[in-house]
Formats: sequence, C-alpha cells, structure tokens
Amino acid sequence: MRSKEVLKQLSPYKQGKQTKDIQEEFGLDYIVKLASNENPYGFSDKVKEVFQINEPVFNIYPDGYTSELRYLISEKLNVRPESLIFGSGSEEIIQMLCRSYLTVGDQVIMATPTFPQYKHYALIEGAEIIEHPVNEDGSHPLDKMLDSVQDNTKIIWICTPNNPTGTALSKEELEDFLNKCPSDVLIALDEAYVEFLQPEKDLNALKLLDKYPNLIVLRTFSKAYGLAGLRIGYGIADPLIVETLDKVRGPFNTTSAAQQAAVIAFSDQDFIQHTYQKNKKVLKQFQSFLTSIGWDYYESEANFLLVKTPESGMDAFDYLIKHGFIVRPGELLGIPNTIRVTIGKEEDMKVLENVLRDYQEQLN
Repeated sequence: MRSKEVLKQLSPYKQGKQTKDIQEEFGLDYIVKLASNENPYGFSDKVKEVFQINEPVFNIYPDGYTSELRYLISEKLNVRPESLIFGSGSEEIIQMLCRSYLTVGDQVIMATPTFPQYKHYALIEGAEIIEHPVNEDGSHPLDKMLDSVQDNTKIIWICTPNNPTGTALSKEELEDFLNKCPSDVLIALDEAYVEFLQPEKDLNALKLLDKYPNLIVLRTFSKAYGLAGLRIGYGIADPLIVETLDKVRGPFNTTSAAQQAAVIAFSDQDFIQHTYQKNKKVLKQFQSFLTSIGWDYYESEANFLLVKTPESGMDAFDYLIKHGFIVRPGELLGIPNTIRVTIGKEEDMKVLENVLRDYQEQLN
C-alpha cells in the first residue's frame, strides 16, 4: 500500500514524558508537569459539580451543530451563530483549514518557531512552506511575511501570543498587516492564549471580522478553561469560510461531554479571571527570580515563559526532570538553548526556583 510521499518526511507527534513514566524511572513522588501549558488550577468547579450530579449519556451521538455552545458564544461575543465552527480542539480547525484551502503547489507563510501543526498539516496537503525566523524579541516578522506573499499564497498563520515565545501583536500591528495583505489570502489568527493577555493588549480581533472577510480567529478551551482532556475549540470567521470548513468537518467531531463542559466553563468567567490573576502574579515572580540568577527570557503575554539557558535546553531539561519538573526543551521547538516553562502554582514554582538556583551554582 502506498501513502502520500510527503508522509515519509514527517514524524508522528511525540508527546513528552508522562508523570507515571518519570515516577518509575527516577523513583520520584513529587512531580510537576510544566511542559504543555495546561491550567495548573484545573477547571471551573461548576463543571465538576454538574458532572458529579448528572449521569453522562454515552450511547447517543452528540449534537453535530454544537447548538447550545454555539448560541452561548454567539451571544456573549456578539458574533453570528453561522460565523462559528467547532473542532476537537482548535487544532482540528487548523487541519480543516489546510484540507479546505490547500492543494499541491499552494504556499503558506508563517513565523518560526511557532505552533508546529500549521506546518505539519500544510505539508500533508502538498503546500510549500515559507518560514520567517521570529524577531530578536520573539515577535512575528510581519513585514518580511508580507513581502513573501505571492500569487499562490493561500494562508498566512499568525499565533498571538506566539507559542513558544509568548510575544503578542499590538492592535496597530495587526490592522496594518490586514490592510496590506491581499484580500484573497486567508489570515488565520490563533488566539489560543488570549485569556492571559492584559486587557489593554487584547486585539479585539472579533471586531475586525466584518471589515476583513479573509480573517479567521481561532480559540480553545484547552488552556485557560482547563478542558484540555476533553478537546474542544472554535473558530470565528465570515460565514462563507465556516460553510467551506463544514464540508470537511466530521459530522460529530466534538463529544457531548466536551460541549456540556464548555458551556458551563464559558459561563464561569470568574474562574478565568482567577486564573488570569494567579498567572500574572506567579509569572512576574518567576521572571524576577530568573533575572536574579542571570538568566534571560522572552517577554511573555501567556501562561508560559521561554527561558534562555546557559547550556543546551536538553541539558536543562535532563537536570530538571531528575528533580521532578517536566518542561519542554527548546531543541524540540526549533529554538535551541531554551526551555519553555508553563507557569504553575506559586508553591511549585518556588520549588522550581530552588532547583534552578542549585543548577546554576553547579554550572558556576
């Protein structure tokens, strides 16, 4: 049997080491996972309460239109119901975009490093990838990205705050980019970490959708909402884009449990505010600590920090994992000599600081 030739050049996604594996390998009881930018505070108690009371119904197919969640988000965000598309995480919508808009010979443009699935799914469809290294501060090189637009350019990916650097666009930068970009090029704006932005730095991207019908905004319930294990996200775009994506979307692609949990979680904005405030405080404390030991980092507007390490990121990763902390080495993210650290609970981050201080003393 023959698969697509391009698949021979690709590798399956490899998740990081799991807690149980590390417990067995190193004989550790205290393990903190800071590798996947999950919410260390869990998810809304209201979600927990509902699922404890109501028995789940697994024998009936879910609502293929995601009606309840659709109308809730439509009302709260002031967007049309037909402007919403739902996926098994926003990652599935990235896959839908590539399946819908890309064929062999088409071109996509993105920064590097950024979320790797943009490139992965585009390659599967036979697209040509144009990558531009991020600026020194970790931000998107928007002018260079615009300069590389050609007649066959179909999608430009913009991740803000960018994963893994954590840097975010300004409103002025985004609008200037949208004004200069050809209207037949789809702009995919990935806002997976939008809930962690300071209010004054929110792009208010949804207000731009009517003016720029080639824009799609992607969001997820996996990060701030703490529903990573249920896999549900959404996109907001012109109804014509949504109609196109719906043609490649599976008929029951989000589960009943995910839809129900997302409805409850989205309604509990107090939990989101709690998460935001906690993250803001602990992030600032961790940045101050890193400065105190002479380590640099990229300024972050998210729930993680890309830290520049004095030796390779893999060396720092190996040291930390032996002490019970799972982080993501930059060598696996396309930016060597760094580690990406999810901002965890304050008490866990204090322990991490002590481990890093010992590591730095050993290097000295």
